Amino acid sequence: MTAASISAAPLALAAMPAEEARGLAGLVFDLDDTLLDHGELTEVAYASLFRLREAGMRLVACTGRPGGWAEVLVRQWPLDAAIAENGAVALVKERRPGSAARLRFVFPEDLAAAGSRRAELRALAEELCRRFPTVALADDNRARFTDVTLDIGEHCRVPAEDVAAMRAEASRRGVHTLASSVHLHLSFDPADKATGTLRLLEAAFGEDPSRARVTHAFVGDSGNDAAAFAAFTTTIGVANVRAYLQTLPVPPKYVTEAAMGRGFAELATTLVDLRVHPG
Repeated sequence: MTAASISAAPLALAAMPAEEARGLAGLVFDLDDTLLDHGELTEVAYASLFRLREAGMRLVACTGRPGGWAEVLVRQWPLDAAIAENGAVALVKERRPGSAARLRFVFPEDLAAAGSRRAELRALAEELCRRFPTVALADDNRARFTDVTLDIGEHCRVPAEDVAAMRAEASRRGVHTLASSVHLHLSFDPADKATGTLRLLEAAFGEDPSRARVTHAFVGDSGNDAAAFAAFTTTIGVANVRAYLQTLPVPPKYVTEAAMGRGFAELATTLVDLRVHPG
């Protein structure tokens, strides 16, 4: 947690000083319900990525979604890198003049080894599905490299007591769990978005982690982003984060007026305007 991370009511995004906006080198942002609207990308949200990139900001997507999805995003979107599977997977785009960008996995370094370990997680997930008929394997598992996910809220509605029982059983077997609003993640190694992002920024771009906490802003929307809201100095929540403010140990510093993709577009407009027209 940074010294600037104080549990206080968030400010309106319009209160951000121009000096703070101009001091940012990059933006790290969640996908679901931050950039995306219930999983869908709107034109206004997508266009805002190009505006931010044209303003000279490094763009890093950060999500609990699969590494395979992040690979597509980094190849096709105006991104510099992506963190996936809650910090366990990192990919960077390496640009070369006169040729197509090249994609590189920063971690895990050994995808084959990660896949071998993941087979054990898959067996546990299938056992939990048999024991708890309310749950099912999430439909994005084919694209994952390090973890296995159970659907607890995306297409299934799983009682809280079943989720608690599955987490207890996984812990008994030495497996880490992370519960989002839609998935229960099973993994052997603990990971979070903040740690994964700082590790990527250092390994791929030579950023000192302490400095990166100040020079990169984080944008999120829910309790799933708690670690990142606590780690970075400049943090922004799109308006739908208000439903989670009472449960966040450290709330975002600023909150947009609009929700989801429109909120992301709002922050892009604000940041670009402050950087170009600071007066």
